[in-house]
Amino acid sequence: MLKKERRRYLALKIDSTETFSSGEFMNALWNALLKLYGEYGASKTGLALIDYDAEKRFALIRVVHTAVENIRAAIASITEIAEKPVAIHVLNVSGTIKALYKKLKQ
Repeated sequence: MLKKERRRYLALKIDSTETFSSGEFMNALWNALLKLYGEYGASKTGLALIDYDAEKRFALIRVVHTAVENIRAAIASITEIAEKPVAIHVLNVSGTIKALYKKLKQ
């Protein structure tokens, strides 16, 4: 029997004067993952975009719990999105979306 995959949700703050589409953001994230870990490594992360707010510069992504450190490294390596300077910060990590939003409200 297959074990249920444990997931982690990461709240991200996009630090930039520009605004980006969710597609541009995800492209930058996937490219950073591919550069660091190759196709095989990137495919193991289970990366998915759950929520994205261009105005608030906020993103919520889901990953497999074993890939959290890899994702953090990839996020740290992103310096530009769509050729515009940017820095992305991990605000919080949680096992459920509900707990993550709760942590962010504090």
